[in-house]
Amino acid sequence: MVGAGMLLDIVQHWEAFVNVPELFIMVPALLGLKGNLEMTLASRLSTHANLGNLDSNKDRTKIALCNLALVQCQAIVVGTLAAVAAVILALIIGGHVNLHNSFLLAASAILTASLGSMVLGLVVIMVVIVSRICGLNPDNIASPIAGSLGDLVCLSLLSGFATFFYGVKFSWVSPLAAGILILTIPLWAYLAAQNPCTKVVLRTGWLPVISAMSISSGGGLILELALTRYSGIAVFQPVINGIGGNMAGVQSSRMATFFHRHFEPGQLPIDLKKWCFNPLGVYFGNDIHSKTVRVLLALLLPGHFLFVLAIALMKSGHTTVTPTFMLFYLTAAFLQVSILMYIGHVMLHAMWRKGIDPDSSASPLLTALGDLLGTGFLALAFVVLYFLGHREIGVAD
Repeated sequence: MVGAGMLLDIVQHWEAFVNVPELFIMVPALLGLKGNLEMTLASRLSTHANLGNLDSNKDRTKIALCNLALVQCQAIVVGTLAAVAAVILALIIGGHVNLHNSFLLAASAILTASLGSMVLGLVVIMVVIVSRICGLNPDNIASPIAGSLGDLVCLSLLSGFATFFYGVKFSWVSPLAAGILILTIPLWAYLAAQNPCTKVVLRTGWLPVISAMSISSGGGLILELALTRYSGIAVFQPVINGIGGNMAGVQSSRMATFFHRHFEPGQLPIDLKKWCFNPLGVYFGNDIHSKTVRVLLALLLPGHFLFVLAIALMKSGHTTVTPTFMLFYLTAAFLQVSILMYIGHVMLHAMWRKGIDPDSSASPLLTALGDLLGTGFLALAFVVLYFLGHREIGVAD
């Protein structure tokens, strides 16, 4: 996550990002693919592992391949929609996007989504299988690894593809690349439909993914507007959103596995129904989920402190880390994750009561909300610091 923040701080000055600022709108949406796709993949496979469905080589191979095909299908669709959303949002705020830049956005987004999801999907599968063999709970391992690697992998791919398509001499290269990948969607869908579990997700799992992409694009719009005024925000945005998304993913994956193990879809005990909407029950209850929330919140501030300290020691970014900045940054991070924990707790209970599988529906929405809340609170912290007279936050030229 620190690496992703440092990379974003660097690439914001690259020619492609300076002349095609709509790329910034796509950053949260594409980085959010870890929540849309990889973390849902991690959650699904963790549930399969804990239920013993990955213990035989035959079942393991079929489940893994069908899930990879599903993720590819979803990634190409989401990448296409992310580019369309970036163009629409840019036009809404008064920007001008020509046809060449539109194809650049589409090709960069689709290639980033497809290749990034393939790489991260293979990593997630390996982590889940190794965790199962070693007797570890993949719910605690797969989602954080997918989230942490996802930011750096996707941002590296996006910056690389955007720079390539921006500098290429032939205008037909970017639409050709995008078109070829779009034409592979039916193939991936056919392969995903060969497994009953992925077939269900293929049919019913689009609303959470597309909704999450739309929410993340809102965070991207905030990021683009904030970077025009505060260049120092770039290095911290992937960190605050990455940690928030990881914690929401851990909570979501653990709760989903718990529900699958102990209840039938649509069924919950009366005491769980009673407490799931009560904030006191979420943060201070005695059940295993509330204890998880407290542990995650206890780890939050020390974790952020260490990441910000690492950024400061490496002299990365445009912001001088002062005690005042640290106070506002940690406040923004705590508000983001506290709200996410409550929303996640309520959302998973509500989904299970409605018979919706949270493995495929909760993580995308929680990660997207984390992107929106994290970017929004971080931008607000920079605005308040600026008006309090703290110019060390990195004001854009």
